[in-house]
Amino acid sequence: MGLLTKEEYRAIAVNLDLPAAAFVDGSYRPATSGKTFTTVNPATGEPLAEIAACGAEDVDFAVSKAREAFEDGRWSRLHPSERKDVLIRFAKLLTRNARELAVMESIDSGKTIFDCETVDLPETITCIKWHAEAIDKMYDQVAPASDDHIAMVVREPIGVVGLVLPWNFPLLMLAWKIGPALAAGCSVVVKPAEETSLTALRVAELAHEAGVPRGVLNILPGGGAEVGEPLGRHMDVDMVSFTGSTVTGKKFLSYAAESNAKEVVLEMGGKNPCVVMEDAENLDAVAAHIVNGAFWNMGENCSAISRLIVHRDVKEALLNRIEAHAREWPLGDPLDPETRLGAMVSKAHFDKVSGYLDGVPKAVIGGGTQGGAFVEATVLEVPSNTHTLARDEIFGPVLSVIAVSSFEEAIAAANDTDYGLCASIFTANGKRALRGARMLRAGTVTVNSYGEGDISTPFGGFKQSGFGGRDNSVHAHDQYTQLKTIWIDLSDDSDAEVS
Repeated sequence: MGLLTKEEYRAIAVNLDLPAAAFVDGSYRPATSGKTFTTVNPATGEPLAEIAACGAEDVDFAVSKAREAFEDGRWSRLHPSERKDVLIRFAKLLTRNARELAVMESIDSGKTIFDCETVDLPETITCIKWHAEAIDKMYDQVAPASDDHIAMVVREPIGVVGLVLPWNFPLLMLAWKIGPALAAGCSVVVKPAEETSLTALRVAELAHEAGVPRGVLNILPGGGAEVGEPLGRHMDVDMVSFTGSTVTGKKFLSYAAESNAKEVVLEMGGKNPCVVMEDAENLDAVAAHIVNGAFWNMGENCSAISRLIVHRDVKEALLNRIEAHAREWPLGDPLDPETRLGAMVSKAHFDKVSGYLDGVPKAVIGGGTQGGAFVEATVLEVPSNTHTLARDEIFGPVLSVIAVSSFEEAIAAANDTDYGLCASIFTANGKRALRGARMLRAGTVTVNSYGEGDISTPFGGFKQSGFGGRDNSVHAHDQYTQLKTIWIDLSDDSDAEVS
């Protein structure tokens, strides 16, 4: 299905029926308090809808309905093939409604329609299908046995889970979490980001239409203090999976410790290095990878390339090529399919990102802003890896350049960070590439490319980028299941003495 024109996308946007209520126990309902908040199109500043502003009482109600659904087995005890069939129908409904969801995602988040149509929706659908197909292919185990026993090791769904989403990939992060959680048989309560709640609400309706029973998938829009914290502290929530900032993620560890010691999985920030050595081949291709990694999704990406650590011998040649490729990323109306850089997700985030550009040295490219929510693709040389621009997660289209003189210096600079989510290395020396990949302290390392792997590879980080589990791949199922040992005694007691 090809892209439409800007005018056609705008016509779709005008006619969207935007959801506004929470989705709990199989239907839309207002917040118990009756409160709402305004969701805004960040590209225009215009209000889109008044969304239910849920609170602790709504969390209690949603968790009770999720627990009820889990305990009566309407989903958790379905045969795996039955859950698979439902999720396959769900994926088909997502496909049927993909264009509507893409436009809804774009106007709610500022993301470009190009990315929504070509990346976010296809990968969301693939994620749901992939985990659906994995459901009846996950085998349990039998431990080494003697003649007198059998020991089975079986997976069981962990129970009621809280899923706390970020605003940068609303649909895709929703899929990354509900895909394996629903596949495992859990009941879930989702808190979407306050800035980007619309598509999660619509997806829940489609899931229910596909046959996901009431109470199994619940969506509670609202603020972090009002929904996120009560969910993290809830005594009847068995685990929480969080994606977002490191500062907020750490709070969920406190919430768990101060409540029921629920399991916590954290996928948090990144300050991801791209190491380019002097022997890197085809600098034009290297530059294209770097520009994509730094500016995709406006740099609002925890795995974005935000530090270019480049050998001095190729720095100028590489920066010239980066400048040329950056021209291929026009900034503008997110609903224009020619646009590659859309709006920052909110005015507050625009102020944060643009604040980093105040008073910095002259940019290699960019460095400016447009309108009330647009930041230009920016490349800045910094004096060392200790500079603020090389330390802080800016979460915008800002690439800091650090020059080095050796492989050892490059690896040391790359690892000199509190984070460890992703890293890249470009070199023609295969042995050095593998050594570098092993030495880089990151959950995903790409060689002579930029990327995150795919649905079949686990995604998560080292250090303060997170821990406790991984998204994607069969490993994602681990966080939503728990292991049980069933020990069966086969010994013959017929000869035992009777006292």
